[in-house]
Amino acid sequence: MGNKRLVFTVTNDLNYDQRMIRICTSLVNAGYDVTLIGFERKTSKPLAERSFKQIRIPIIAEQGKLLYADYWRKLFFKLISGGYDVMCAIDLDTIMPVYFASALKGTKRVYDAHELFTELKEVVTRPPVYKMWSWIERFAVPKFPVGYTIGPCYADEFRKKYGVNYKVVRNATVLKPFSKPESTAPYILYQGWVNEGRCFEELIPAMQYVDMPLVICGEGNFYKQAKELAAQYNVTHKIDFKGYVPPDKLADYTKTAYIGITLFDAASKSNVLSMANRFFDYMHHGVPQLCMNFPEYQNVNKEYEVACLIDYPASPEDIGAALNKMITDIAYHSRMRENCLLAREKYCWQEEEKTLLSVYKELLG
Repeated sequence: MGNKRLVFTVTNDLNYDQRMIRICTSLVNAGYDVTLIGFERKTSKPLAERSFKQIRIPIIAEQGKLLYADYWRKLFFKLISGGYDVMCAIDLDTIMPVYFASALKGTKRVYDAHELFTELKEVVTRPPVYKMWSWIERFAVPKFPVGYTIGPCYADEFRKKYGVNYKVVRNATVLKPFSKPESTAPYILYQGWVNEGRCFEELIPAMQYVDMPLVICGEGNFYKQAKELAAQYNVTHKIDFKGYVPPDKLADYTKTAYIGITLFDAASKSNVLSMANRFFDYMHHGVPQLCMNFPEYQNVNKEYEVACLIDYPASPEDIGAALNKMITDIAYHSRMRENCLLAREKYCWQEEEKTLLSVYKELLG
């Protein structure tokens, strides 16, 4: 098995994709030769050293059709020259070069869906873009009978639309020995992409009503607007914008946080049926969280109450009231904290990687 060569294709910065770092590391540990291919932007920082191979492809445009035309062409030629046994497309934005390269070479292929791509807000709100990606999805996904996705709700969607039975490999955190440190100065933490659709328009004004600071670790397409909102609502002194924080440093912020934030708007089905990485990161660090009352989070919360669930749409007053309940009701907060430490034993990468490894073992016989 040691000579079986797997390649994974993404359209992001390889340093910050925790799901792909976990997947590639698990497969290397299982004896596979693993390569992860992604973008190289002008602002890309040097690659962190990993146990798997990493390739960055320089791109001539940061977004739009030119980006995909350029990247797909370069990725296709990289794939056909690599001598791989399995090619895995991560999300719809790399599926076409993986399909054509694997078809040309007679190589096995896998689809890993992190999103319901055609249901993303930035896709569904732009009819020509939606039409293009919907065509790509209808064309390509049925040609990937082997695959996996991040939760049961997404798997159901793929089954209903395309008749494919994708396994579930959640974005769960690696289970490590952990004791909750005493936090000297409690704070609320948001970690992840600071993007549209993450309810910053409501969360930031909500800080007017909350007497605990908010730390934001991450950047994205709403970062500038988030800072402007903080100034507009006169809460800049309550919010610490940290920008990008590497995964190893991020854990230092997470383990001492008092409350975590996992909020999405319901403008897209991809959001409503999602299961975010940070949901598990907070859980693994014993951090109760304010979370959307969406199906995947409801299902976990019924089993282990680890979050205060809030209905969409949530106003700044709603978010402020929910955060204040978590701050002032010590018994409620303590109960959720204890439940996090129970839930992490079940919802952990050591359990999820069993499914991941079974996919490749079955595929490669």
